[in-house]
Amino acid sequence: MKRYAAVDLGASGGRVMAGRVGPDSLELTEVHRFPNRPVRVPEGLRWDVLGLYAGVLDGLKASGAVDSVGIDSWAVDYGLLDTDGALLGNPVHYRDGRTDGIAEKVWATVPPEELYAATGVQYAPFNTLYQVTAARGSAHWARAARLLLVPDLLTYWLTGEQGTELTNASTTQLIDPRTRDWAHGVAERLDIDLGLFAPLRRPGDPAGVLRPEVLEETGLTGPVPVTAVGSHDTASAVAAVPADGVRFAYICTGTWSLAGLELDAPVLTEESRTANFTNELGLDGTVRYLRNIMGLWLLQECLRTWGEPDLGALLREAAQVPALRSVVDAGDAAFLAPGRMPERIAGACRDSGQPVPVSPAEVTRCILDSLALAHRTAVEEAQRLAGQPVDVVHVVGGGTRNALLCQLTADACGLPVVAGPAEAAALGNVLVQARAHGLVGDLAGMRRLLARTQPLTRYEPRGGTQRWRAAQARLARG
Repeated sequence: MKRYAAVDLGASGGRVMAGRVGPDSLELTEVHRFPNRPVRVPEGLRWDVLGLYAGVLDGLKASGAVDSVGIDSWAVDYGLLDTDGALLGNPVHYRDGRTDGIAEKVWATVPPEELYAATGVQYAPFNTLYQVTAARGSAHWARAARLLLVPDLLTYWLTGEQGTELTNASTTQLIDPRTRDWAHGVAERLDIDLGLFAPLRRPGDPAGVLRPEVLEETGLTGPVPVTAVGSHDTASAVAAVPADGVRFAYICTGTWSLAGLELDAPVLTEESRTANFTNELGLDGTVRYLRNIMGLWLLQECLRTWGEPDLGALLREAAQVPALRSVVDAGDAAFLAPGRMPERIAGACRDSGQPVPVSPAEVTRCILDSLALAHRTAVEEAQRLAGQPVDVVHVVGGGTRNALLCQLTADACGLPVVAGPAEAAALGNVLVQARAHGLVGDLAGMRRLLARTQPLTRYEPRGGTQRWRAAQARLARG
């Protein structure tokens, strides 16, 4: 068996997990967890990337001897380096308002239908392309010699080597999903210098070895290689879906819900664009065809407002609230910013003429029903647009611990839901490292190992989907 450190960074916290992998065994242990708290400064909302890096170093120190390190994180955000390789300010948070109105400026040069046909990336106001456009003209941009996405930035600090991992790069709206290379035509039309980006890496590629200073600080004995994994956490999570065959949908749950299919080729039709599906790249030539849904961010923000009540008790109370009494559009950008979430959800229900949820249990049930309904819509539309039917929905990530959400998703989709593993991103991270060392085979082999070794829970749909279809129609009417 070999031992790997998986650095898994989410929008609200990071952790370092130690994974042990053998021919028929896969074990995962959390060795260090640390917060990820965005900081609002006069110029806007920023990531505390130095705090994150300190957490990574502390985690590597706690992990003990490892055969490799891999890093995955959220997508789209980046740091700028000057000609000396020094960071030019803390990375801007994707929820910062600097991209307001920027998409329209981009579309004036490359219309949205042409942009989608070239890159296959759904519209989101925080896409890297719009962030880069917003940053141009700033003092930091004028001094920038390199742009590194967040996991690549941390890898650079660990190793001194620069690269751009492909699965994360595919979220920038600057990659052609057919060639799996930069979308040179888009960059040229928008006057974006692709030389700012480091050379592309693929999952499994070597990304350097820990610098001597890192070895000294962590107490590790070198050489310790760093391996490029699916550095977009969703890419790692989808790699850890314990599916058998291809007739499955997946929902990666956490702060966001990413719901969709795994395909062999992108879907670049105009109908796909208007449905706001994205084509992101995965392992072994796959495409993650999915829709971004606001996810458990809605509930996380409510819990913060309510003073962090006991979640288990709240979910039990929510299960007793009548189903589908009120629902909101879980993909609405109106819920993107933090703050006053219960009030905003109540306002959306009031504006649409639905009963207004008042108690925390009622608001929670509204959120979970809304997420399950959004999961249903995404799974339905993905099948239709891609022409690929499914027999089962795999739910992975932190939301697998929310049994009520998993059951409601099965009910809404009218399909069995297999929930687990909860630590999908970290497991996918570990397995790509193990595969680079020859311990596991192809993607199907990785998934068979997961199915044999990880606890999974199956939820069967209860009753028909008529009520969900009616709620879907009600929401579509506004």
